[in-house]
Amino acid sequence: MFCSACGRPLSHPPPTECLSCGAQHWNDAKPCASALVVTESQLLMVRRAQEPWRRMWDVPGGFCEPGEHPMTTAQREVFEETGLRIRIVGFLGIWLDEYPDAGGALKRTLNIYYHAVPSGSVAMAHDTAEVVEAAFFSASQLPEPLAFPGHVPAALDAWRRAASAGSLVTDLFDSARAV
Repeated sequence: MFCSACGRPLSHPPPTECLSCGAQHWNDAKPCASALVVTESQLLMVRRAQEPWRRMWDVPGGFCEPGEHPMTTAQREVFEETGLRIRIVGFLGIWLDEYPDAGGALKRTLNIYYHAVPSGSVAMAHDTAEVVEAAFFSASQLPEPLAFPGHVPAALDAWRRAASAGSLVTDLFDSARAV
């Protein structure tokens, strides 16, 4: 690992201070955002084209760009993955997880979920580089296997509870557990 300020090697992985320039380095969670897009009581799911969890089902979403609001990330990611324009209509919750990078190292993620609806046509044109398949499913017929087992199943359970209660804003069902 190298210092992002001066480029010198770090003495050990974060959290640490660069011995050359004093810059602080932390193992902060990377923010991610997803949208639970519903139309006619059915939820949009995508089958991943890339690792990790290639060919498994997921909620459309991804990493926030620097300075990008998570709601904007959710809208952008749904459009990039499915061609669908959406409108955020509520907040579901936040879940902590870990994401394996290409080298196998785990990065902490902060996964933010929003309720959303299509803002126009529901005709989709998925990005085959990111998504193998995109489809809508009823709450009782969600596909498996699911990607990101550390948070997607919990978020979907919270979504089912919110949908059955007719609520677009829910209690946070994730515990403050150490990941």
